[in-house]
Amino acid sequence: MSVSPVVPHHIAIVMDGNGRWATRRFLPRLAGHKQGVDSLRRCARACVQRGVCVLTVFAFSSENWNRPADEVSGLMELLAMALAREVPQLKKDGVRLHFVGERDSLSPKVQNGLAQAEAATADNTSLVLNVCFNYGGRWDIAQAAASLAARGEPITEASLHSAMGLAHVPDPDLVIRTGGEMRISNFLLWQSAYSEFFFSDRLWPDFDESALDEAIDAFSRRERRFGKTSEQILSAHPDPMPG
Repeated sequence: MSVSPVVPHHIAIVMDGNGRWATRRFLPRLAGHKQGVDSLRRCARACVQRGVCVLTVFAFSSENWNRPADEVSGLMELLAMALAREVPQLKKDGVRLHFVGERDSLSPKVQNGLAQAEAATADNTSLVLNVCFNYGGRWDIAQAAASLAARGEPITEASLHSAMGLAHVPDPDLVIRTGGEMRISNFLLWQSAYSEFFFSDRLWPDFDESALDEAIDAFSRRERRFGKTSEQILSAHPDPMPG
């Protein structure tokens, strides 16, 4: 009798490979990013169907400003267009949007678009979709410490965690990176301390439902000990552990 895989509560994804996907097809890099939006829509729907409660994606890092100016401006325009096009369907599908990252350096148009998308989906409960935009893990830790210091509050693990950009959701159980690279690139440095990692060779536009299922299946076979021994885990959970 087959055993259903253990589904992560929270999946985080570094969506890597849009530019290479386009380059291999002799297309402009922005075409790959447009295809990446379609892949994200497909992935969010698949997460809802599989019972994942939180999906966090790395859409634009604080280091991405160093890319060619036309690509950056194209990404900003793509974001504005995607919000206008996707939010009604996300609202219908029960997806709640959160944007995590530094907003002050974004244009007023983009800032307003983010705020309006969050407000439009605020009552949805099927899936929390966190989009890390103009985000970096080091920035997240630094801004949390700075906000605590400004309020005169003690800096502890608990207080730092409460001031982080993802304080509204549990830490990710599974972090996926597509595109064949095996690094986290300043993504969720604090929150991924005990996450399981899965690296896929597929470029993000090619990451489909079967690839997501492969990652979930690999996750379900891991033994998550959180500093404990296997014996302690087994005694707390007498049923056989995967793997």
